[in-house]
Amino acid sequence: MSALPTKPIHPHFWLRAWLPFLRWWPRVNRDTLRDDLVAGLTGAVVVLPQGVAFATIAGMPPEYGLYAGMVPAIIAALFGSSWHLVSGPTTAASIVLFSILSLHAEPGSARYVELAFTLTFLVGLIQIALGAARLGALVNFISHSVVIGFTAGAAILIATNQVKNFFGLAIPRGSSFATTWGTLFSHLDRIDPYVTGVAVLTLVLGVAVRRWLPRWPYMIVAMVGGSLLGVAFQVSGVHGISTVGALPASLPPLSMPDLSLENLRELFNGAVAVTLLALTEAVSIARAMALRSGQHLDGNQEFIGQGLSNLIGSFFSGYVATGSFNRSGLNYAAGAKTPLASVFSALLLALIVLLVAPLAAWLPNAAMAGVLFLVAWGLIDFHHIQQIARTSRAETAILLTTFVATLTIELEEAIVIGVILSLVIYLSRTSRPQVVRRVPDPQHPQRKFSRDPALPECPQLKLVRIDGSLFFGAVSAVRDQFHAFAQRSPSQCHLIVVASPINFVDVAGAEFLTTEARQRRARGGGLYFIQMKRAVRDTLERGGYLDEIGAENLFRSKGEAIATVFNRLDPEVCRGCRLRVFLECGQTPGTVRIPAPARPQVDGEAGPAVGYDGHVGLA
Repeated sequence: MSALPTKPIHPHFWLRAWLPFLRWWPRVNRDTLRDDLVAGLTGAVVVLPQGVAFATIAGMPPEYGLYAGMVPAIIAALFGSSWHLVSGPTTAASIVLFSILSLHAEPGSARYVELAFTLTFLVGLIQIALGAARLGALVNFISHSVVIGFTAGAAILIATNQVKNFFGLAIPRGSSFATTWGTLFSHLDRIDPYVTGVAVLTLVLGVAVRRWLPRWPYMIVAMVGGSLLGVAFQVSGVHGISTVGALPASLPPLSMPDLSLENLRELFNGAVAVTLLALTEAVSIARAMALRSGQHLDGNQEFIGQGLSNLIGSFFSGYVATGSFNRSGLNYAAGAKTPLASVFSALLLALIVLLVAPLAAWLPNAAMAGVLFLVAWGLIDFHHIQQIARTSRAETAILLTTFVATLTIELEEAIVIGVILSLVIYLSRTSRPQVVRRVPDPQHPQRKFSRDPALPECPQLKLVRIDGSLFFGAVSAVRDQFHAFAQRSPSQCHLIVVASPINFVDVAGAEFLTTEARQRRARGGGLYFIQMKRAVRDTLERGGYLDEIGAENLFRSKGEAIATVFNRLDPEVCRGCRLRVFLECGQTPGTVRIPAPARPQVDGEAGPAVGYDGHVGLA
């Protein structure tokens, strides 16, 4: 027999796998270039104040927030999957970076900056490894409630870290949440009115512009307004209004992470936490953008793109970069058509830095504090917090726990606690699958099955549906429910299980099913399954469990299953029964005609549920 012809792999397949930008490059034309350039210019203007603010949050010199929006943004755009995701410094990544590195070095010091590059290198390495291993689903273990709670807690910490600059108080760097606010309220008489005036004007101006002039760059307007007031105070002889200082008008200098074993050991746990947070941000934002644009997103490729951006960025003075919701949303709204918009944004940012960086010498720290208060307020997602509180107590508990942990312990630990709590609640839910009774409804024209407790059951045959998979954590709950059935109705030794909701069975689940089948046969009955999925059947078959259960006890339709099992019931019990639960009732077991099997399964999966009268219906 000759071998079947195989379709040759296109020579560009491997090239596009290694250079993903070749996938969208054919979409580039004169019109998209114009749209991308406009969107890129808009993004460059917005990231200028944000980069300085985020670097301040991260404990880095201000210029490094701008550097993180250059090379990393270009690499992420070219090697990621999303057309609209914009990468760079973000609030959450910055504050986690600060919480990790401030334990090892003085923020802003040369040692601190070097550790930031090392942490960024590690984050990139882990992200690439996860993407190469096709583990993009890992970010799904960080629930929405964890992200909302963490972000709200991080927002409070951002404001907390800027209290000293906002009110002009001498608060030691790195003071805790409680210490900082305690110092403020116990030293209200020491608040500097001029410093606070600059901060308040910046904050109010930013709120006003954002509210009534939404098309204006509110951060830039707020910073300019605060700077002008600060200059006015200085001209009039007011002292004590410190400024950010002039930023170097230069492109990102080359840098080198310190990859000593001691540093790698100290930073690895923190790098894992930052990786989870950064990937959650990036992939969540990329998915949101993909839904709007109708794009198909490759999560694993996005992992690799984010990893390369951090790995390479660590050698170009960039600290941890990830997807930015604000800049990505703005990029899409500004009309970006391809990832070239992010590339243009990074290049234009570099040009802007060369021209305007020295002007930061006039930017008061109080104005920066006002902008960061504004950023912090915008991070608290009040809408989703209210939604979660109304919807689920368990999710609310996760949100509150993560929020409190963010304020009271190390941020990377707060993320881990939130993830663990999410997994515990998830496992608690999946380990208790419902076992639902199913009874034919005589009032329904198609006699579809119902869970109505008022409907009578056959004294010899019980039908149930297991709503969940059978794995080691769920076996005990299902066993208890089966035992309760046997205790309440010992004569129901025949049990039919609607198995279509069972997606998988592990060894513990398979052992449980074979034990149940053996026990029911010993009582003169049996265990039967309707619409078992091919994957579940294959598992039972490979382990030899199907031999014990009996392949003849697997059915494709309820009509076929009930008619077959009815023929195995005790005729004496049937003669004395007046319930008429099934259509077969009134006939003698062993004489009922077995209906033709349902149509074959498609691709090995269960077909649609077939009603008791042979019509397609709900199980």
